[in-house]
Amino acid sequence: MKRLLDIVASATGLIVLSPVLAVVLFLVWRQDGHSPFYIAERAARGGGSFRMIKIRSMVVNADRTGVESTGAADNRITPLGHFIRRWKIDEVSQLWNVLRGDMSLVGPRPNTLREVAKYTPAERGLLDVRPGITDLASIVFSDEGDILRDEADPDAAYESLIRPWKSRLGLLYARNAGLSLDLPLIWLTIVAIVDKERALRGVGWMLARLGAEPDLIAVSRRDAPLTPTRHMP
Repeated sequence: MKRLLDIVASATGLIVLSPVLAVVLFLVWRQDGHSPFYIAERAARGGGSFRMIKIRSMVVNADRTGVESTGAADNRITPLGHFIRRWKIDEVSQLWNVLRGDMSLVGPRPNTLREVAKYTPAERGLLDVRPGITDLASIVFSDEGDILRDEADPDAAYESLIRPWKSRLGLLYARNAGLSLDLPLIWLTIVAIVDKERALRGVGWMLARLGAEPDLIAVSRRDAPLTPTRHMP
C-alpha cells in the first residue's frame, strides 16, 4: 500500500503542479542560462546510489566548493533560490524519483555518499527503507538553513547541532515505517510550511505515541536553542 500511495500521489502531483514547475524552471534557466535542474548522487535503500533530481537553487557548480551544509545566508544561493527554498519548490521535482521508485514520499532524507561513509553502525539502519521527500526530521529541522545561517563552519555545526537528532528521528521512522505514519507526516509537512508551531505539536504527539526518548521529544519541540552534542545513535 505504501508503494501504491507513492505512485498515485507522485503522478498526480507532477501533473497538477506541472504549470508551476514549468514557470519556475524557465525562471531558473533565465537567470544564468544554465540547466534549471541539479542532479545529485544520493545513497539508495540498501546501499548503492541513485540520481536525485532537484530544481537548482544555487549557482552552477556550487557543490564543487566542498561545503555540503547550507546556511540561509550562503552566498551560493541565488536570489530566486531563496524563494524556491522558502516554499520547498526545489523538492517538488523529486516526485519523479518517487514515481521511479528511487524514493518514497516519506522516509529519511537521502544523504550524500560522503556523509553515508561516516555513518555509525546504528545509522546504517537509515538505509533499510527508501529515502523520502519528508520525514519527522524534515519537519523538526525545516529551518536548517536558519540554524546554520551565522555559523563559520556550516558542516561542523550540522554535525553537532542537527545530525545526532536527525539520525535518531530517521531511525525511529525506519523502525515504524508504514501508512499509519506516512499519512500524518505528509499532512504535517504541508502544515509546517504555513504554521511550524502547529506542525511541531503534531510531531511531538507522534513521538510520544511511538515511545520516543524524552530528550528526543524535548529537542523536537524546538522551544529552546539547539546545543552541540556528539551523542550519535
